[in-house]
Amino acid sequence: MQSFLEELVLKIRKEHDSLENLIFVLPSKRAGTFLRNSLANSSQKTSFAPEIYSIESFIEKISGLSYASNTDQLFELYSTYLKITRKEQESFYSFSNWGQTLLQDFNEIDRYLIDAEQLFSNLSAIQEISVWSPETKKTQMMQDYLNFWNNLFELYTNFNSCLLEQGLGHQGLVYRQANQELSNYLKNNQNKIHVFIGFNALNTAESKIIQSILSTTKAEIYWDTDSYFLNDPIHDAGFFIREHQKSWPYFQNHPLEGISNHYSSEKNIQITGVPKNVSQAKYVGDLLLKIKTAQPETLKNTAVVLADETLLNPILNAIPQEIDAVNITMGYPLDKTPLASLFLQFIDLYINRDSQGWFYQNVLSFISHPYIHQLLNNSDSEENIDLKATIKLRNWTYITVAKLEAFAQENAMLELLFFDQQLSPEKFVEQCLKIIVQLKTKLQDSGTALTLEYLYRFYTLFNQILELVKKHSFINDLKSLKSLYKELLSSETVDFKGDPLEGLQIMGMLESRNLDFETVIITSVNEGILPSGKSNNSFIPFDLKTSLGLPTYKEKDAVYTYHFYRLLQRAKNIHIIYNTEPDVLEGGEKSRLISQLQTDPNKEKDISSKVATPNIEPVIHFLENFKKDKALMQLIQAHASKGFSPTSLSNYIRNPIDFYKRNLLEINDTLEVEETVAANTFGTIVHDTLEELYTPFIGKYLSHDGLTIAKSKIPNLVKAHFAKSYIDGDISRGKNLIAYNVIVRYLENYLGMEIEEANGHQIKILGIEEKLSITLNIPEINFPINLKGKLDRIDEKDGMLRIIDYKTGKVESKNVEIVSWDEITAEYDYSKAFQLLCYALMYNRDNAIINIESGIVSFKNLNAGLLKFATKDKRARGANKDDSITQETLFQFQEELKKLILEICNPETPFTEKEV
Repeated sequence: MQSFLEELVLKIRKEHDSLENLIFVLPSKRAGTFLRNSLANSSQKTSFAPEIYSIESFIEKISGLSYASNTDQLFELYSTYLKITRKEQESFYSFSNWGQTLLQDFNEIDRYLIDAEQLFSNLSAIQEISVWSPETKKTQMMQDYLNFWNNLFELYTNFNSCLLEQGLGHQGLVYRQANQELSNYLKNNQNKIHVFIGFNALNTAESKIIQSILSTTKAEIYWDTDSYFLNDPIHDAGFFIREHQKSWPYFQNHPLEGISNHYSSEKNIQITGVPKNVSQAKYVGDLLLKIKTAQPETLKNTAVVLADETLLNPILNAIPQEIDAVNITMGYPLDKTPLASLFLQFIDLYINRDSQGWFYQNVLSFISHPYIHQLLNNSDSEENIDLKATIKLRNWTYITVAKLEAFAQENAMLELLFFDQQLSPEKFVEQCLKIIVQLKTKLQDSGTALTLEYLYRFYTLFNQILELVKKHSFINDLKSLKSLYKELLSSETVDFKGDPLEGLQIMGMLESRNLDFETVIITSVNEGILPSGKSNNSFIPFDLKTSLGLPTYKEKDAVYTYHFYRLLQRAKNIHIIYNTEPDVLEGGEKSRLISQLQTDPNKEKDISSKVATPNIEPVIHFLENFKKDKALMQLIQAHASKGFSPTSLSNYIRNPIDFYKRNLLEINDTLEVEETVAANTFGTIVHDTLEELYTPFIGKYLSHDGLTIAKSKIPNLVKAHFAKSYIDGDISRGKNLIAYNVIVRYLENYLGMEIEEANGHQIKILGIEEKLSITLNIPEINFPINLKGKLDRIDEKDGMLRIIDYKTGKVESKNVEIVSWDEITAEYDYSKAFQLLCYALMYNRDNAIINIESGIVSFKNLNAGLLKFATKDKRARGANKDDSITQETLFQFQEELKKLILEICNPETPFTEKEV
């Protein structure tokens, strides 16, 4: 396959003996690189090379101006805005949100050589009509709104004047100036022959310059399109060139040059729908591997064209290792690197700090960043900084510098990241530079070259920001600094170095101009991406744009159509990939360009379509099953020797896997900051307060006066136990304050009930929070089996011994009453009854019981009183209940407990998951 540029070079060499007087102008620098290579390959002898320019650099040369960077333009525009705005000046942060749109409009006005005064006059009139009301007087807000539109022309003229004074211009201003300076340029280059190559859509300035050069000098122009599109009066791929052919006087006497007839040739076009972006990247990787395996030499003439350039990173990760030569034209966006989010989080940390300090989630997110983690943790030191664990353990909902200093005194890294004083933007940027220096020290030995390259680019970026902050006093807060940082970051890339003429090519749509490949893979061919859709990021209304000749989304669609079809012209193997799962972020449905291609009767035979989906194995959830090997039996034996608790055995009844993970492997729930008091902490506070309230009554009878005094202590005791269990958690506001009051109310209500009971009964406290244990005699097991637990309360009421367990959750009588003994170890619903009998069994070791009662006090069901364990003869109403616990009751329970423990300790019975 001979490319457009190669064909053109052969033609030009036939017409020109020497190329040194030629000036080539192309749409892009990349096209210029390929042209230079074609010229070199076709040369038979040593000669002087011609001048080769991209259209932008050519216009810049004519104008005598230099392009101002986007950031310089924004700063200059804001400075101009401050000069002409007398009152209610917006901050730079607010201004930057709409300043970029204004820059785009100014740029377009000048590129299309629009009469700016007329445009802004019309724009002001349109806005005035929209707020005009003959019956009412304009409000101040309406007047300010109109003043904004009336001042735009003044802002435009002053802004352009300021740039011109510095020898700078935005792209539109450079183009307008080039039109004015064109005659001077032509005088100085009379012997030069200009050759314009591969253009399509031209703005008014470009069109006038090219037409003027064509009509007044010996110049040539070659178009990169196909007669198939050119001769079709409604095909958008030839729209602009047809318009030039009709409107340019040059073409009255000159034919269109460069028109080819390759599109009609036989092609292999594969249209593939793939779900989501990552799947597209994987599909491209698989496609490249097949090409490499079948015809490795064709990779040198293969291009992956990304309609959506955010796919670059997934595509790079999907390229097979077998492909070693890859050239990336685009450059990797700096705002997609890990360091970009680090400094964004750092600025946000101080923007969002309030009088209480930093909210813990912001701090946890920041210190979890991989680079901050490396700064705070030194593998060579024995004292690694575990700040995250401390925040969670101590429930720091809000974090201050004082807390951090108490946590780690004189820690240089913490002082670098967290400070009390409000830093100016200049000082804050200097702090960011210090972080980069520290990171460089950390990563110099272990970091990759790419990471250090990122660091260097950010070091350069922050030095650039520092200069701007020093120069412009209006960057006076962190929000403005953040806006500037994001603005600079969005325009920076990490450029890849490689041979642009070798290997597989990866590029965006614009980089593909004038380049031809035998195999083309185009991704993300969806509406909203290719073409980009009806976005109108402009202050100028659609109707006004149309009347003045400014481009709208219609012209933009024609540009995308041209680029798409131009890629297909000479290609033989074409893979068009689109996303079958459209959404707001990743574009819309399948592109109209695909539908247009599929409905073309001349191309039907070349096209095949399919939808590709990843091979997905259905995830079938199997119940977990763990066989008891030697190591697991050792864990069981150690746990049995240490002592089964009623809770651990209840875990087994609920789900053996819970017992295996929590009690044998000791895998606990992840430690998290309790913004509000968790249920387990709530229960701990209630139990600890009750223990302190009732300890003075051990061995004594409860009395009205004693309990009344104890009741008065509840608020202070609860507060003290909150401080103990909830550590540094704040209970002065919100849900925690409610939780505090709920606990106080629970305990006051309970002691109120106890006072009433004490008035009519004799209640003696025998024990509070008693630690009990017992060794179980199970001959079938050859290692000791212990049962242990902590009993909340043992008392005696009117001579009846009672074992009482406190529960802060809701318990009902049905949870502690059983019909059949085998259900107590088979059903988790009866876990409360199971626990009560465990306590009774352990208490029986030292105090042989004859007849006792055991029950639960549920603070969420306090009116039900003591919920006693009972056996009953049936489940229906009117059942006979027996709430006494005798030696016979304990014997029956021991039999069931023995079966349960035998099952746990049986090496032949695996731990099998239950459906919960």
